[in-house]
Amino acid sequence: MTLSACGGEQDVTGPDQQQAATTDEQQDALYRDRRSGDWFWRKPRKSSPTPTPTPTPSPPAATAPTLTRTVISTGLQTPWDLAFLPDGTMFFTERCRGLSVRSPTGTVTRLFGTTGSNVLASDFFCEGQSGMNGVAIDPQFASNRYIYVFMSSNLSTNPRTNRVVRLVVNATNTSVSNRTDIVTDIAFKNAGTANGGSGAHSGGRLRFSPGDGYLYVTTGDNHNGSLPQDPMRLGGKVLRVDRDGKAAAGNNPPAGFDKRVFAYGFRNPQGIAFRPGTNEPFLSENGPWHTDEVTKLVNGGNGGWDPRDNRNGRGACPDAYCGYSPNQMGAMPPAERSAFMPMTDLKAFPNALKPAWTNNGLSQGMCGSVFLVGKQWKQWEGRLAVGYAGIGIHGTPTGNRIDILDLSKDGLSAKREELLWPTFAGRFRHLALGPDNALYVADEGSGMIYRVTPN
Repeated sequence: MTLSACGGEQDVTGPDQQQAATTDEQQDALYRDRRSGDWFWRKPRKSSPTPTPTPTPSPPAATAPTLTRTVISTGLQTPWDLAFLPDGTMFFTERCRGLSVRSPTGTVTRLFGTTGSNVLASDFFCEGQSGMNGVAIDPQFASNRYIYVFMSSNLSTNPRTNRVVRLVVNATNTSVSNRTDIVTDIAFKNAGTANGGSGAHSGGRLRFSPGDGYLYVTTGDNHNGSLPQDPMRLGGKVLRVDRDGKAAAGNNPPAGFDKRVFAYGFRNPQGIAFRPGTNEPFLSENGPWHTDEVTKLVNGGNGGWDPRDNRNGRGACPDAYCGYSPNQMGAMPPAERSAFMPMTDLKAFPNALKPAWTNNGLSQGMCGSVFLVGKQWKQWEGRLAVGYAGIGIHGTPTGNRIDILDLSKDGLSAKREELLWPTFAGRFRHLALGPDNALYVADEGSGMIYRVTPN
């Protein structure tokens, strides 16, 4: 079963495997999403402790913008990422279909992926949380026409891998060619474990820094306890590479690490954004039933996630992965879980990167993020918008929403304000800023993409 947080990040065994551990009443609280196949808690289990309340956001200040929402795309299958050209052309991915493009007039063309795409990717597959995930446009697109996608591939079979693939877009944005796989060895969870199914925790966001011009790639831990701190395997890391997939000049990981690694020690980061003015990278990732985090990255830094068992005061854990321990399937206060298995373990790693925001110790499926730019955003200009897919397990409020974070100058703390906008709660997979400086939101729950404009 997948108790979905950020595309199913809370992966555990299925209902048919829990009969000894749950009551009939608790089983009735589960339902399955018809699009993704992920399992969700419909309501808190009655055996759970008193839910930890989500703090009430401060009332928006008088200078906060009012917002208008417009639906620009419907009928999508798990929209995952968005990237824009200056004229408003929008490239987007659907996890189990592939890469598509929407023209400024609204015409949609499927470019690369499954049957129905102009170019078939025969090695592409969708499994668990993995498939066609991130998309990024080359800063020199006007001259080289390069676009990049993060995808699962079976070109390697033992194990299968995630890859970063570079494509060339034609002059009319209606087809792609010249496929080049620039990173071929990103870790993929090849088989299910006690902690969840195959394809879990791949990360998968791609973004170019406007400062150094390099491509940043987020990768997940695959429910593999040793992966985040492993020096050579590309899981639980943030990579920084050039357009050919080679290590960026200036990467400074610890001795013995793969030179493509910019930072390491992460769980399943699915958001990365660069602060206007300084171009500092900030990572967003969801926690293991506690502590979603936003963290400022530092070259060579350790995020402090180390779910290996038999170390740091922990004993054996299911399949050597302590990420959901202790009491993996039982109700437990998030603070107690965090004390046992911290997202950022400052006892084991005193110099680990410290998060600016921890979502008040809760895990609610933090996903993509973007900085807001433009005077129309009023007091929110320069602040970080963060989307949540929502999770309600063991009494945690579901919390699917968008937060606006006012990050401190040093990037080590933040104040939160909730974005109040005229829509139903969705599963906000990713947020992107368009060339018009409007906020574009990929809602995988409804299969829609919204345009949110400040008035």
